[in-house]
Amino acid sequence: MNKHRHLKNYIIPALIFITLTFTACTNCNNLPDGTIDYVSKVNTLIGSDSEFNLSNGNTYPAIALPWGMNFWTPQTSSMGNGWIYAYDAHKINGFKQTHQASNWLKDYGSFSFMPITGKLKTKEAERASWFSHKAEIAKPHYYRVYLADYDVVTEITPTERAACFRFTFPKSDSSFIILDGFNKGSEVRIIPEERKIIGYSRYNSGSVPENFHNYFVAVFDKDFAKTLTWNGNKEKKNSFYAKGDHVGAVVGFTTERGEQVNVKVASSFISYEQAELNLKREIGDKDFETLKDEARDIWNSELSKIKVEGGTDAQLNTFYSCLYRVLLFPRKFYEFDAQNKMVHYSPYNGKVLPGYMFTDNGFWDTFRATFPFFTLMYPELNSNIMKGLVNAYKESGWLPEWATPGHRNCMIGSNSASVIADSYLKGIRGYDIDILYEALLKNSNGYNKNIPSVGRYGASYYNDLGYVPYDVGIKENAARTLEYAYADFCLYKLASELGRPEKEVNLFKERSQNYKNLFDPEHKLMRGKNADGTFQSPFNPLKWGDAFTEGNSLHYTWSVFQDIEGLINLMGGEKEFVSMLDTVFSMPPDYDCSYYGFTIHEIREMQIANMGNYAHGNQPIQHMIYLYNYAGEPWKAQKHVREVMDKLYLDTPDGYCGDEDNGQTSAWYIFSSMGFYPVCPGSGQYVMGAPLFKKITLQLENGNTFEISAPDNSSSNLYIKSGTLNGKEFDQNWLDHSTIMNGGKLFLEMDNVPNYKRGVNEEDKPFSMSLNINTKE
Repeated sequence: MNKHRHLKNYIIPALIFITLTFTACTNCNNLPDGTIDYVSKVNTLIGSDSEFNLSNGNTYPAIALPWGMNFWTPQTSSMGNGWIYAYDAHKINGFKQTHQASNWLKDYGSFSFMPITGKLKTKEAERASWFSHKAEIAKPHYYRVYLADYDVVTEITPTERAACFRFTFPKSDSSFIILDGFNKGSEVRIIPEERKIIGYSRYNSGSVPENFHNYFVAVFDKDFAKTLTWNGNKEKKNSFYAKGDHVGAVVGFTTERGEQVNVKVASSFISYEQAELNLKREIGDKDFETLKDEARDIWNSELSKIKVEGGTDAQLNTFYSCLYRVLLFPRKFYEFDAQNKMVHYSPYNGKVLPGYMFTDNGFWDTFRATFPFFTLMYPELNSNIMKGLVNAYKESGWLPEWATPGHRNCMIGSNSASVIADSYLKGIRGYDIDILYEALLKNSNGYNKNIPSVGRYGASYYNDLGYVPYDVGIKENAARTLEYAYADFCLYKLASELGRPEKEVNLFKERSQNYKNLFDPEHKLMRGKNADGTFQSPFNPLKWGDAFTEGNSLHYTWSVFQDIEGLINLMGGEKEFVSMLDTVFSMPPDYDCSYYGFTIHEIREMQIANMGNYAHGNQPIQHMIYLYNYAGEPWKAQKHVREVMDKLYLDTPDGYCGDEDNGQTSAWYIFSSMGFYPVCPGSGQYVMGAPLFKKITLQLENGNTFEISAPDNSSSNLYIKSGTLNGKEFDQNWLDHSTIMNGGKLFLEMDNVPNYKRGVNEEDKPFSMSLNINTKE
């Protein structure tokens, strides 16, 4: 027997197979000469090295277009597990359509594909295949992985409401593609004569109407040699239909080595017919490579709007990976009907209605930097999101605070006020502000008793006493008070802009000062207060939760975005204020987790960072560093901002220091890299830090450009020595939104030592209600 002859028969087809798959990989960068492939700088695996006890981002590699209705992702976990993809996992059990905005709130409308060979195995754990990151490519527009147990390569490229799969099989008479409809209600129907599978998934994690369905249509480019369906644990050969709690479909083929089977799939929350329409419109006759090139071009178009120069490869990768995350949410939840009219399935009342709808966003996180980023770089999108909020209010009677896809009882605050006011006050129009203002007024006076996070839980106490009491059974009461006071500032500014009655304007102006009601002069910190006016006792400033939300008093005391000068005065002046800021960094990472009964992941992320009690992994404290600018020591903000960017953001799977949260933690990095941050949305200002790069150019939607130039910037030259704005001396610690939108150039001379004379005067301070300058009152 000539063993070498048989080996040759195997090697030659294998080489052809390897060449085909390698070519598919390397041809993804066919760009015109001189064009920067920004997508190549994005690592979608950043943040995926996470678990319940420790979040390094709690992300998954979303294969998607910006704000797409559907994302796709490899699945390493079991159905229903919020940690869809874990970097340290060894096996993949499917490639899933996902709409998950938070691993804590989980998914809805999911279904998955899985190619296998050999013995048919439909159960997740049994069909899972070993894979390696060495044989994986993860980009926003393209995903590729080798499934070792089956000798199959899977590739995916997305559109907004559809996707194309390309499976490269070995030689086998038992090649299969499994479609898993997931549990909580699913249906599949195989149509062999059309090479098609249709069906729906009703999988959800709550907050959906009774008639919720995600309808899907999958079209194959190869005839089916075998068919099978399953319902629960029962498989049925030569079957074409199944319906039940958890059903799926299997189609089988005979394949040659290197043979590719393409699957074009689209979905709709409206109907099968709409899913077919989405497939025809977004994919049609286009092949995989065409769709991949189009997706790459869409991402490059968006990423190129901010051109960064002068950083290390790791810094550039981190920046554009963060920008990718900022551009994923909120999700477009609308479609276009046969007449090409915009329609949406309402996640609030279950009706199909005209107009915009966006979902999968938590304003408690994203009001801080994500939405201010949209007002700066995407005002048209921002206007469309406002239109969606108008529809959400009309369809549910309330503004969403955390929607996925409908109202979720999650987090606190009334931060829709910030999102709406900041948009309108920056001159963004095209939506019904009167309806939104009506909705904000409703929020200020009550809450949805079925979903207490919607509206203002404890509003009657707050409006009567000026705070939400500690002892009336309302958790996280001090945090609510502080956030309601900031929301009232936003209402005050919006009411004034809209020319509302003076009494109404003044009411919200007065309420915006309610933060003072919780300031404890003994500890110089915010503290829960009882209904009788006495402070909660005992009081531990390091106690997480209780009166606060996912933080302690040291974290939440700074949540007076609208009046930092007023907080400085309460603390006894700038010296005492700066000393308290310094203490957060210099003290040990001590904590009290007794409220939770265990060390929650946010605490652990603070503890291991070696930055004292500074907890950048969660949102309440992310603006704190910038507050040095209000107290005459801007160089400390410059120092700590650089420390956070260098230490807590990496281009690796553990690259975040806590939950990424719908773009918010990424937006902090984007703004901070540019050298400024929106401490108080609604004020129209950005507070200065110091840029990370030598040059950043913003291509604004209005056609203007704004350039931040710091040619001497380096790892040691992190302090601003001097600056000019459009050729004029620039010493202030803030930038106006309008200044940036008008275009121009900010030039900063950087140094390795602080300039103790720059930004120290009263007129250099950013906006505060208690200041008589730079207020725009």
